[in-house]
Order: sequence, then structure tokens, then C-alpha cells
Amino acid sequence: MTWSKLSQLLLRDPSLTRIFSMTLAQLSTLFYPTLTNPKAFYQDLHRHSPKETLNQYSKDCIHAISYVDQEYPELLKQIYDPPWVILAKGNVQLLRSPKTLGVVGTRQPTEVGIKSIQTLFPKIIQENFLIVSGMAKGIDRLAHIEAIKQKGKTIAVMGSGFQYIYPKENLALYEHLVTEHVVITEYPPLTPPQKWQFPARNRIISGLSNGLLVIEAAERSGSLISADQALEQGRDVFAAPGPLFSPLSKGTNFLIQQGAKLVLTAEDIIEEYEVE
Repeated sequence: MTWSKLSQLLLRDPSLTRIFSMTLAQLSTLFYPTLTNPKAFYQDLHRHSPKETLNQYSKDCIHAISYVDQEYPELLKQIYDPPWVILAKGNVQLLRSPKTLGVVGTRQPTEVGIKSIQTLFPKIIQENFLIVSGMAKGIDRLAHIEAIKQKGKTIAVMGSGFQYIYPKENLALYEHLVTEHVVITEYPPLTPPQKWQFPARNRIISGLSNGLLVIEAAERSGSLISADQALEQGRDVFAAPGPLFSPLSKGTNFLIQQGAKLVLTAEDIIEEYEVE
């Protein structure tokens, strides 16, 4: 069930009540010709009732927040393809924080990237920005940890279900985040990580953020895709510059050439959101 198929369904059955009484033939007609395996969809739809699913979520301390719920983040509603349902563990009130900064970057940061986070974050956190990132290796992980270290708050957006913490080395970080902060995903708990899910995850990182900060990115990297998504969503894009000779600075330096705001100090970000 893709985002567009669910969008199509919601137009025809906004309350999602008719779909559970439809026959296989009716479902096939409803989605014709885009549903490639109607029988598998029908079986999956009736494998568990909504009540059973919600009971299991409650047992596992998972909050299911749909697009029409009050708790759904207003910023995320503004993007072209917001997730219809967010599954969250932790402090869901953080999803409506007014000042949010997305942070993405390489999975193999150099000392430059590490120092950039350590230099920028104290003042950013002091100004009550909440940090949004993807709980991946490298810059993502460092962003969450530095936010915690500076006694700030952070949101982690997963590219898999809650039963598949990826990478596994972040299990301890995940367990801390679900008690003191919040972790979210658009995927059901038993969804394993797959490569295509991470670019989709990144649209949520930028969608939840007022601006997106890129720290160390190669010439061709997922972080540049995230920056493009942020621009499409009307978000500010910031980039920390790096040495001319570093492969991991080519992406960020390119973003600056293309109009991203060059960040030398935390004030370069903070000043964009000061209320006059």
C-alpha cells in the first residue's frame, strides 16, 4: 500500500469503514489497475482487525498518530506527501515543537564534522531548537548524542519498524530516546529496513524541521537528496563548509554554491528565526 494508493482510497472512503466489508472483487475494482496483487492485499487487510492492532500498539507503548489527529505535526502536514500515519514511541508532545532543526550528513564523519557539531550545537540548543535526525551512523548519531549532552531535545526518524533497530549499534541510543525524547516511523513494527525506505524517511526529517543543516556530505550522497527535498518543501537549507581537498566537503560546498546558507557559527542559523 503506497502513499498514492492510500491517497486514492481516502478520496473514496475517507473514514476507512467501507474497505473492511469489501469483497476481493470490489477491492480489485477500487484500485484497478494499480493494485498488482489484490489477493495479498485482501489477506493482509483482514489478518488483524484495527482493534487488535491498536491494542498491540498500546501494549508496546506505540502511539499511532494519523494525519487527521490533533497531535499530528503542523509542519509535516505542509509537505507534498506527508505520512498518513506516524507511529511514535516516547514524548509525542515534542512533535509539535515550534523550533526544529533537521541535521543530516555523512556516515563516516571526519574530525571536521565532529568538531562542527560540537561547536554549533551548544548555542543552538540554548536557543531551544529541537534536533531532528535519522538515527543513522555518523552525523545523525552524533547529532542526537550532542543534543542529549547539551540537555536539549531530539526526534529520531527511523527508516524501518520498531522491531528492527538499524543500525544495531544504535540500540542503546534508541532505548534512551524512547524514554526521554521521541522516535517515530511511518512503517509498521515488523517492517525490516530496505534501501528505498531511507530517502523516504529523509522527507520526514526535513518535513518536521524549520530548516535543514548539512554537515559533511560527499559529492553524490543521500544528504544532497535530503537538501533537495527540503527545498521542495520550502525549508531553509544550511551547510557547514569544509576543506577544498576533503571528499566529504564537496557536497556541502556545492550546496553553498547553489545558494544554501553558509554556516560558520550557530548565530548564522539562529538569526533566521528571530522574531522581530
